Amino acid sequence: MADIGVLIVHGMGVQEADFADGFIREMRKRVAKLGVADDRIAWRAGWWADLVRDREDKLWRDLSRGHDLDYAKIRRFIISHFGDALAYQRVPTPGADVYTLLHGRIRAHLAALRTQMGGDRPIVVLAHSLGGTIVSNYTWDEQQHPTAGASAVEQMRTLAGIVSFGSNIPLFTLGLPEVVAIGFPGDMLPPAVAAAAKWLNFYEPDDVLGFPLKPLSPSYDAVVHADTEINVGGLLASWNPLSHDQYWTDNDFTAPVSKFIAQIAVAAG
Repeated sequence: MADIGVLIVHGMGVQEADFADGFIREMRKRVAKLGVADDRIAWRAGWWADLVRDREDKLWRDLSRGHDLDYAKIRRFIISHFGDALAYQRVPTPGADVYTLLHGRIRAHLAALRTQMGGDRPIVVLAHSLGGTIVSNYTWDEQQHPTAGASAVEQMRTLAGIVSFGSNIPLFTLGLPEVVAIGFPGDMLPPAVAAAAKWLNFYEPDDVLGFPLKPLSPSYDAVVHADTEINVGGLLASWNPLSHDQYWTDNDFTAPVSKFIAQIAVAAG
């Protein structure tokens, strides 16, 4: 039985089911060095890329069949990355649209994490890129219209931490009449955990898909604890847009995040 659970949600692009394996190994080592026993934290990778991959592959096959398109690799990259964001939109086909299917997958991951923890315990969600938008929308929907019969974990009522990185949430606010943040933290946290709860947002200034969140609105300013500018990536990536995928292995990100997770575990223990 774990004291807390950590769900890791990936962003846009080609992702495999094992996308978080190396990251989880690194984080477990770091948290252990901070004095938190390994069995106190349950980890789960929130994989969803398969829900859009077949559609994107078919689109590329259809468009490229019989046509000699220049910059084929770049075109395929655009479809696999920005296609995720475009597919993730509400459309009037309830139950069949990617938005609904993807939120169902997040709910399933949360249910599985709850089983790993042994009940409704505090959770921390780490969300990269489009994953931050997905987590925010899922939480908003559950807060506005809770899923009947769902557990407190699935309804995000035990949400004790959000770590967004390379977040493009601001781009998805352009179509909204008013920019209002989710309620945070969850309303079913023990007092000690609620006091330690934080929404931490990390961004690399050269990452053109990663933005600060506090300037979005007064409500975002209130719930986001800090927008932290960091430098991620090596010599080839830290100074350009390639930095968007470099957070996972950079000490400037993994060190403060592991410290935060350890703090939540201690508060929950």
